[in-house]
Amino acid sequence: MSEIRWGVVGPGRIAEKVVADFAAVDGARAVAVASRSADRARDFADRHGVERAHGSYAAILADPDVDVLYVATPHPQHHAIALGAIAAGKALLVEKAFTATVAGAREVVDAARAADVFVMEAMWTRFQPAVVRLRELIADGAIGEVRSVQADLGVQREFDLTDRLFARELGGGALLDLGVYVVSFAQMLLGDPDTVTATGSLFDNGVEAEASLLLGYADGRSATLMTSLHNALPGQARVFGTAGWIDVLPRFHHPATIVLHRVGAEAEEITLPALAAGYSHELIEVTECLRAGRTESAVMPLADTLAVQDALEQAAGQLGVTFAEDPAVL
Repeated sequence: MSEIRWGVVGPGRIAEKVVADFAAVDGARAVAVASRSADRARDFADRHGVERAHGSYAAILADPDVDVLYVATPHPQHHAIALGAIAAGKALLVEKAFTATVAGAREVVDAARAADVFVMEAMWTRFQPAVVRLRELIADGAIGEVRSVQADLGVQREFDLTDRLFARELGGGALLDLGVYVVSFAQMLLGDPDTVTATGSLFDNGVEAEASLLLGYADGRSATLMTSLHNALPGQARVFGTAGWIDVLPRFHHPATIVLHRVGAEAEEITLPALAAGYSHELIEVTECLRAGRTESAVMPLADTLAVQDALEQAAGQLGVTFAEDPAVL
């Protein structure tokens, strides 16, 4: 493929930011956008220089001039859209959280693998230059064996039933929107947890206001994680090893700076800014994977997505929260 042609599904808050970063990606271009509102799709297209605006999700799935879809609808809608896209042979970059349920995520992954269609979760954190360097340092043994991870991510939002963040039917609550970052960060460094323990509180309508998670591992490793829509949190992460630790300065999910602390040595500050707004890196990954004919990313593999989804669902269940996919979105 000389040019990778992208379609945007769901012109909301995050899509507004992501689409601007195509300017920093060689050989990739957003050519279409879809919304269930034709006017909203056209407005987005006009403002971002996108050629075609579709007034339904089904229409963009049928667009023959789109190679890959970026799905940025609410979480419960990802499952049906992804299955439709895979059936149409279109590659996918699906916003996190990947789906609303583990069962939905597994169905999408199984369908993608059966059809040899590229699918990746849009966890931009893993592609930030500072996080790439963090992983390189750990692989080189800079802090010895990683034994524990701490991370927090929270914002103070006024409870508003008209906001998607608080809508149960749209997968609202702290876990799927913010908790996915802390869990994915820990899973990236420690692997799949053996146990998940959660405590927290709910808003009046039953969505999670805040949650603290302990991920446990059979060999004694652990991750202590916090997420909240109830109160602001620093957004920092710390990775502890047997020979030192690494601080990931706020906000850890798209950091510019990490600080390496080796036992017995001076702290070393490493700053590696992102390209453009930082979304460009995941767009580059997908574009390069498609050019190479790969069906999964080695940096954000589907097995990791499933493990994170499972941990989030376990935590939600312990708080008394269940999520459901929306089969009627198409």
